[in-house]
Amino acid sequence: MKVIRLHPRDNVAVALEDVAQGEVVSLDGAELTAAESVRRGHKLALSPIPAGAGIVKYGCAIGTAKADIPRGAWVHVHNAATGLSEGGAYRYDHKTYELPSVKPRTFRGYRRADGRAAIRNELWIVPTVGCVNSIAQRLARENQHLVKGTVEGLYTFPHPFGCSQMGDDHAQTRRLLAALARHPNAGGVLVLGLGCENLTQEQFKAELGPYDEKRVKFLACQEVPDEIKAGSDLLAQLADYAGGFRREDIPASELVVGMKCGGSDGLSGITANPAVGRFSDRLIALGGSTVLTEVPEMFGAESILFERCESEEVFGKAVKMIEDFKHYFTSHNQVVYENPSPGNKAGGITTLEDKSCGCVQKGGSAQVVDVLGYGEAVTKKGLNLLSGPGNDLVSATALTAAGAHLILFTTGRGTPFGAPAPTVKISTNTPLFEKKGNWIDFNAGTVAQGESLDDAGERLLDFVLEVAGGRLTRAEEQGFREISIFKDGVVL
Repeated sequence: MKVIRLHPRDNVAVALEDVAQGEVVSLDGAELTAAESVRRGHKLALSPIPAGAGIVKYGCAIGTAKADIPRGAWVHVHNAATGLSEGGAYRYDHKTYELPSVKPRTFRGYRRADGRAAIRNELWIVPTVGCVNSIAQRLARENQHLVKGTVEGLYTFPHPFGCSQMGDDHAQTRRLLAALARHPNAGGVLVLGLGCENLTQEQFKAELGPYDEKRVKFLACQEVPDEIKAGSDLLAQLADYAGGFRREDIPASELVVGMKCGGSDGLSGITANPAVGRFSDRLIALGGSTVLTEVPEMFGAESILFERCESEEVFGKAVKMIEDFKHYFTSHNQVVYENPSPGNKAGGITTLEDKSCGCVQKGGSAQVVDVLGYGEAVTKKGLNLLSGPGNDLVSATALTAAGAHLILFTTGRGTPFGAPAPTVKISTNTPLFEKKGNWIDFNAGTVAQGESLDDAGERLLDFVLEVAGGRLTRAEEQGFREISIFKDGVVL
């Protein structure tokens, strides 16, 4: 099969392989002649589409025709335009869908002293201010001898903030860093400050809340004669504490998994994203939790999520999340539809609606149980929405801060980065998996070659439980770990 129609209402099909001009392809028992060459992931018109008429994919309008589009023509940015605007009216039309039946599963994880589950047992250095980044990096570099036994790694997460910030930016930095310090994958945390920054240790401790002094240590570099020795001594104490944890069987119901996409292509919404959606439904059926973010990449497809909000209260929170992000755009005199990226377009994504309809496939069919603000943690089992931008590093950091033990990251073009939580890269197409085996962990391109989405989702569940049990991701193997903090306001 070279082309696929995703929904009976669609007036475009998607090429699963390159289609040459004049080539005749079969679809739904009929033949379609390509009026021009169409690359993998791009769209062909199944019938004539008059100028101004809607272009329909996934059963949803993804834009309008700029001019008459003949049958078999390539449909893309040259002849299609977004139908989005800054406004929007929403109503609660609740729908439910049955989740799959899944046998109980477990993974080999760590049980923390406070009862939480973890999938890694690492030491983390969290700088409160960019001024101490180099010290944090030196401490991480010079104390790798502490990585032994069940202590699986020592990492730090440099960033440029923590001082010269005001208002919401200052609060967001404080909230995000404290959330990282609480993350269960860190068996021990050194919070490293300078001593004169805006984000004081008193503020940090207040944001952190009650904490185990054996697990979290604080150091202000200006207050000690030798910050490298003092920091190394504290890391040794943390390593002794973390080294007492051992892997044990833990129910899969305790897993929290983040979901996002980046470097998407025309197959993202057909292979990798819906495969993640099938995984999400399975994990939730087991009693676990998933988290979906990238709010600007919900624009145009938000109703697909809104109709699955489990209550009017959750629906109201979801609408506010969307409207607040639209206001964020317009308050900076930007349109809400300045997306997709050049790479997305090269891969076959035409409009933001096209991208969004593919993006939300990661949410599967489960009920939305909660909507989280930036820096807030998951507290409810099921599918959670998280406020955050589409930017890969910012949103992956926010997913980690929300408590995601690991992150599923779908991509059609590939990317090497890793969040603080293990980041599983899932290719939308097999050529990417074969080309960038040093980046990609899991191939969902097999769906375009005939594998069912249910089988891909089951295979992904198996893989996730392996990663939760200690299998390293490609990014972990290469030591790729980064954070990026959301910023909106002035720098003093």
